[in-house]
Amino acid sequence: MNAAWQSEVDDWLDQLLVERSLAANTLEAYRRDLARLAATLPAPLAATEPELRRALHAAEAAGLSPRSRARLLSAWRSFYRYLCAEGRCAQSPAEGLEGPRLARALPDLLAVAEIEALLAAAAAGERTPRRDCALVELAYGSGLRASELVGLPPAELFLAEGLVRVLGKGRKERWVPVGSRAVEALARYLGEERPRLATALSPARVFLNARGGALGRIGWWKILQRLAATAGLAGRVKPHSLRHSFATHLLEGGADLRAVQEMLGHASIGTTQIYTQVDRLYLKRVHREYHPRGIAGG
Repeated sequence: MNAAWQSEVDDWLDQLLVERSLAANTLEAYRRDLARLAATLPAPLAATEPELRRALHAAEAAGLSPRSRARLLSAWRSFYRYLCAEGRCAQSPAEGLEGPRLARALPDLLAVAEIEALLAAAAAGERTPRRDCALVELAYGSGLRASELVGLPPAELFLAEGLVRVLGKGRKERWVPVGSRAVEALARYLGEERPRLATALSPARVFLNARGGALGRIGWWKILQRLAATAGLAGRVKPHSLRHSFATHLLEGGADLRAVQEMLGHASIGTTQIYTQVDRLYLKRVHREYHPRGIAGG
């Protein structure tokens, strides 16, 4: 990287360090991404869109994966936005570039029998079986995000009505149904086990840890890993797996996509539509397994 590039890149990385407190390895990754561009262009301020496009094509020819090229373009865009904001560049040459198409990863999905195995493992626990059952039932039965689940105050549970009020991403409020099994599990936990866990200093959270403090996301993850290992599902289950399964099982049952979007708290219907892809794969699997003319290689 020559002096012209070095100066501008150092300034940008210093700004990221001060204003966004990015980790050293993240900053180093950004530097490598800019070094790839600097190897083909003499100076950053003279770069044009066609030159950046050629650099992106060169990265593809060199064997970089679509995801790596997308990260590369993201770094270039961020760098040039910084230069424009600082008045060093009138227009970003990176904004008009089209990134590689990325295949959307299908969400982790559990079968209903696997959910039941998790619940059986929770019920067999020695220390907090009521809490663990309530966690799994509510996460799967209402599709809450991990942060929504562990941050839920008791005042937002309306068990008599079968509803929970959730403050989701962007502090957007939504109402989500709570199924009868989740209501029963929550009632047992709140009536029998939470009072035993609570102390005078316990926070206003539905789910408490063994010391009476608020259960955190890492704590919830550890509980789920323990239950998964007991249920023979080690390595298969993450907190988001239950949310994904909630959405997919609703669609398999014929639920309206917009209703599922509302329950998940997705701002865009496009985010919810990935579950229709999972549903189609499920239908193909059923057809292959149960129809005498099942789909070949489906």
